[in-house]
Amino acid sequence: MVDQVKSIYDYQPIIGSWLQQFAEGRGFQAGIRYDGEFVGMIGLHDIDWASRKTTMGYWLSQEAVGKGIMTKAVDACLHVLFEEYQLNRVQINCGVENFESQGIPKRLGFELEGVVKDGEWLYDHYHDLYQYSLLRSTWLERQQG
Repeated sequence: MVDQVKSIYDYQPIIGSWLQQFAEGRGFQAGIRYDGEFVGMIGLHDIDWASRKTTMGYWLSQEAVGKGIMTKAVDACLHVLFEEYQLNRVQINCGVENFESQGIPKRLGFELEGVVKDGEWLYDHYHDLYQYSLLRSTWLERQQG
């Protein structure tokens, strides 16, 4: 999907499914703007309410990388997920070669759990992913201290 996105208009065909996801309480997708420009997306894969967990995904345009934008966006989402939704676990998967993306969960206190072999199909082949997670109890401890 990332390769097909060249502008905000490329999202129009899937906005309806995102609205349905939100209406059904299965998560949300949000655009990220910086200096008035659309620079990325952040969102949840379906929320597993029985286990009170979800997986978060994100992407940022190359021009916006290195400005702390995505770290702030993920942190804001964590407040919603742990405080309002009362989830217990948030997971982020990052390509093992995607060093910028890996920095975000590391900065926010996520724990590296391992490698998911062939975890994602991207650019015409499978890629391994690092799996990071953050528990609500760990997040609450960090908020208090």
